[in-house]
Amino acid sequence: MTTTPAPDRTTGTAPGAKATTATTAPAPAAGATPTTPTTTATPTTAATGTTTAAGTGTTTAAAGTGDLAVRHLKVAVIGAGISGLGTAVNLLRAGIDDFLVFERATDLGGTWRDNTYPGCACDVQAHLYSFSFARNPEWKSTFATQAEVHAYLKDCATRHGVDPHLRYGHELLDARWDDTHHHWKLHTSHGRYTAQVLVTGTGYLSDPAMPDLPGLDTFTGTVFHSSRWRHDHDLTGRNIAVIGTGASAIQFVPKIQPQVAHLDLYQRTPPWVAAKPDKPNTTRHTWMLRHLPGYQRFRRTFNKHGREIVAFFMSRPSRTTGMKNMAAGHLKKSVKDPALRQRLTPDYTVGCKRLLFSNTWYPAIQQPNVDIVSDTITAIGPTHITTADGTRRDIDTIILATGFTATDRPVARLIHGRDGTTLADTWHTTGMTAHRGTTIHGFPNLFMILGPNTTLGHSSQTVMIEAQITYILAALKTLDTHHLTTLEVREEAQKTYNTTLQNRLKNTVWNTGGCTSWYTDTKGNNPSIWPTYTWRFNRQTRHLDITNYQTTTHTNHTTP
Repeated sequence: MTTTPAPDRTTGTAPGAKATTATTAPAPAAGATPTTPTTTATPTTAATGTTTAAGTGTTTAAAGTGDLAVRHLKVAVIGAGISGLGTAVNLLRAGIDDFLVFERATDLGGTWRDNTYPGCACDVQAHLYSFSFARNPEWKSTFATQAEVHAYLKDCATRHGVDPHLRYGHELLDARWDDTHHHWKLHTSHGRYTAQVLVTGTGYLSDPAMPDLPGLDTFTGTVFHSSRWRHDHDLTGRNIAVIGTGASAIQFVPKIQPQVAHLDLYQRTPPWVAAKPDKPNTTRHTWMLRHLPGYQRFRRTFNKHGREIVAFFMSRPSRTTGMKNMAAGHLKKSVKDPALRQRLTPDYTVGCKRLLFSNTWYPAIQQPNVDIVSDTITAIGPTHITTADGTRRDIDTIILATGFTATDRPVARLIHGRDGTTLADTWHTTGMTAHRGTTIHGFPNLFMILGPNTTLGHSSQTVMIEAQITYILAALKTLDTHHLTTLEVREEAQKTYNTTLQNRLKNTVWNTGGCTSWYTDTKGNNPSIWPTYTWRFNRQTRHLDITNYQTTTHTNHTTP
């Protein structure tokens, strides 16, 4: 059992008395058994209401009421997934230790903590999916499993000294920009804080998308989303309905198919699926990774540049013929029945929706206990699903493989900008946009990792995350070097940047491939995909383009 740490707050004390502030002990290293966090007492000067924050050298200033201390931070990071952890490690490497990472769960890892469904694994080579500054020679095969990635992230946090900065069980409830004091006011489930800079690392695969299916609330059996897998619910001998045929279903269906009595697979549109070139790392290969200088860096770079070629193909539907032939060849080899093969052949250009990789998908869905259902669901009853053709299928478990709210970021509803408007409302009016995918006009000192148009359809998200972290560190350096209190991207700069992006997206496979995907929003816009090579994004974020920002100094003078 994991115990939620005590909040970072100090109780008001009468003059002359002593108070303490609870600080969380480091989380266990990867593979260790979780223990109940311990606390250490930090002396508090009751007369002034301030306390020195353990390990940071910053101070906690008492709130106006005098009964709660509000800790001020240089940087507040929301989310302890890959984005948040990468930010934390690089803050420490840059000599910045006045920060906390707020995580609503009781463990780190983000999507790699939450998605524990059978067969969960990465579809990007492990060397490329890991951080360039924290390479791992211990990967067991070409593509890492969920458990491996999660353990890697926990190990990164421990090895790089991030654990003392993590605050578990601290869900962000509200973040408001204070234009008088030029800082963010944060309200978490375990206390209040202020911060000069707010970094969100919540990503776009944080909150499951729940489908609006008629009668779903009347079903009396067990229902769960694939990202919230019910390990306590034994599937052996059950009649299962799996709704969705995306990346998650591709992985877990082959794992559960042998144990269930029957599985109805509800397929709206079939995915393009290619063979997955996954091989165990040999003893010789592992030795080279551990001991041969530069070898692991070479493998990561090789994978990175190899994936860039895919971006060229996807820039025009006419260039995807080779990719289509590869996926179609895998389908033909795997499915001998022409009628079934036709049902499993997508009617859109390969790459329009995410290209999936599996060697077990096609064999699993051809088993006698699996039915592929392409008709629309018209009603769900207490023990059954009815489709448009009038067929009623009895089931006792529904597994939703329906993806995530990628174009509707829940965190945006919690963040209030300079005029009090939430980021969600701003995006509802202007569209989901940002400058360099990171900063938004009207929201000073806010930096969003994996913000609008940073999703990759061809490479590893860690490449984009690291580029954005570099950009954020450049912004922090600019704030300190020039004694600034705020950085806010100019409205015109943000518009110009996004006009360029959307123009580049117009003729790509993601916009013209003939499909409806999670990359697009309800208005048909594409606020998700980065439409070109990652090296271009790296070049754009290597330095802060200060001329695109309006700034405020300590004398409250705003640049024109």
